[in-house]
Amino acid sequence: MLRTFHLLFALLLILGGSAAFYLPGLAPVNFCAEPTETCKSDIRMYVNRLNSEQSVIPYEYRHFDFCPIDETQSPAENLGQVIFGERIHPSPYKLQFLKEEKCAIACIKNYTGGIPEDEQKLQLLKTGMQLAYQHSWIVDNMPVTWCYLIRDDYQYCSIGFPMGCFVKESWKQQQDSCSIDPTIYSKPKTYYLFNHVDLVITYHSGDDEDWGAGTKEKSGRIISVKVTPRSIKHDPNDRNPDCSSKTPLEIPSDPLRPGQKLSVVYTYHVRYHRNNTIKWSSRWDYILESMPHTNIQWFSILNSLVIVLFLSGMVAMIMLRTLHKDIARYNQAYFQIESGEDAQEEFGWKLVHGDVFRPPRKGMLLSVLLGSGVQVFFMTLVTLAFACLGFLSPANRGALMTCAMVLYVCLGTTAGYVSARIYKSFGGEKWKSNVLLTSMLSPGIVFGLFFIMNLIFWAKGSSASVPFSTLVAILALWFGISVPLTFIGAYFGFKKRAIEHPVRTNQIPRQIPEQSFYTQAIPGVIMGGVLPFGCIFIQLFFILNSLWSSQMYYMFGFLFLVFLILVITCSETTILLCYFHLCAEDYHWWWRSFLTSGFTAFYLLIYCIHYFVTKLNIEDATSTFLYFGYTMIMVYLFFLLTGSIGFFACFWFVRKIYSVVKVD
Repeated sequence: MLRTFHLLFALLLILGGSAAFYLPGLAPVNFCAEPTETCKSDIRMYVNRLNSEQSVIPYEYRHFDFCPIDETQSPAENLGQVIFGERIHPSPYKLQFLKEEKCAIACIKNYTGGIPEDEQKLQLLKTGMQLAYQHSWIVDNMPVTWCYLIRDDYQYCSIGFPMGCFVKESWKQQQDSCSIDPTIYSKPKTYYLFNHVDLVITYHSGDDEDWGAGTKEKSGRIISVKVTPRSIKHDPNDRNPDCSSKTPLEIPSDPLRPGQKLSVVYTYHVRYHRNNTIKWSSRWDYILESMPHTNIQWFSILNSLVIVLFLSGMVAMIMLRTLHKDIARYNQAYFQIESGEDAQEEFGWKLVHGDVFRPPRKGMLLSVLLGSGVQVFFMTLVTLAFACLGFLSPANRGALMTCAMVLYVCLGTTAGYVSARIYKSFGGEKWKSNVLLTSMLSPGIVFGLFFIMNLIFWAKGSSASVPFSTLVAILALWFGISVPLTFIGAYFGFKKRAIEHPVRTNQIPRQIPEQSFYTQAIPGVIMGGVLPFGCIFIQLFFILNSLWSSQMYYMFGFLFLVFLILVITCSETTILLCYFHLCAEDYHWWWRSFLTSGFTAFYLLIYCIHYFVTKLNIEDATSTFLYFGYTMIMVYLFFLLTGSIGFFACFWFVRKIYSVVKVD
């Protein structure tokens, strides 16, 4: 339970002390060859979880039989890191600033055929290499990167590096990680465990900067740590191994024979490189700039923004001109009636003024979904605003998810208030059911899916399995903070007077004439999600890459602009289709306005399926289920978000046009 209180206390600190964050990440750390009060000599390297693009299931470093680690010195993870499955522990590699290591031994692992425990450990290593699991190491809050050439003129720096590689039936079927040196790693049906790493630590010297009194001459701030993994067959009895050897450590695919021994010697080489041209504040640039398709992303986003803004302008212009003429004609007809002249028969959307505000069916459910949608909307808006300011940069690990969850919990008041106001405007009286559903339905769906997937992670021994204490903390946030806040918001919502509509509702419903194909409900809803999806699908590709392909997403400024364009596009598309339906004398606009823009989530689901089929190499059923489980959570929240945007835009539009037209 101590971990639970730590998490809750950390959430309160985030709420109260977010202004103390260093932009864009954390404060710099000075390193010296000889430690002082202001400088450190020990460079702590941490190991994180291992990921794979062929499996959704991450594992902790200790899951595989690598060198032993001291978990008592592990830093505490925040709530976002725990949810994402990050497990950070001190590494077995010892680093001292400016102290180079030629070929240091980290540890030696021995395996003997016929011993079940050794065979199981060796099989886990083989499975990890076969599924291309990658290490994630951290030094000075920077990821240790593996940089290699994709083309002659383009270098890509990955934030992880492979634990090994596997050659299948022939050298042509080798994994990409074996392409480090295809002449060495080419033997069929062979695993090559990367038991040696070459580390290059680049630092910015303190000679050119004033870091305060007492700073030694040999000091600096770490700019980057780059790794080159290799497989070397060492003699376990040699205490001075040769790390320049080209003989790889070959592990056959067949199990070891009874009594056969296999020794794995883990070694590392460390050297330092001084670079005073790159400042500490710019040390993330080489990682972010090397992300694939970065230039294409800039061009595509700008192109998408221009197209969507142009289409939005066209829709707005058509609506304003058409509405202006309609209102002018209706008001002219009204004055003709007032003066006793013969007036033309009413037509269009004015005919349904007595039914347009008739409460919809399932008004309780609609009000609950709208309250949850407004909660998601403001959570997204505030989170993106903080991300644009730099508080949620990649340097602040887990801060993005932590911020989103805390905001969602604290915005329960907004959900309760909006749901109560809408439900009361529908004439609803079951206020207890309304507030309970608002506080339980959407969070319950998300938590239920999350809990099912957490059980699978727990059964697989994955690092993504959330500990029981964290589940207790999440439930405490839900029932201890979010639910009471929802009740408070609903109390003020029901206490206020019901929303007054600009026109009265007739007692007898008007008969709706037969509709043409494009004014029917289903075609209108299907068409309504196309344009909003068109402005997000480019960003969606890079977001999915950051979630499933171990890439880093950092362009929050453009994402915030795309979010604003999404709001505008959902609003205008829903208003346009609502106007067409009202002109066709169909006054059932309540649910249709919610579903029209909310149908964008269906296209999101289709795109996630397309991404799964074309971009990922996932084959096992468990990873497939987990992928689509997380996808359904994302799709459901996006459905609430876009549906609420469309509804309230349409609600404002309908109230506006019926308040300015003269009704007899």
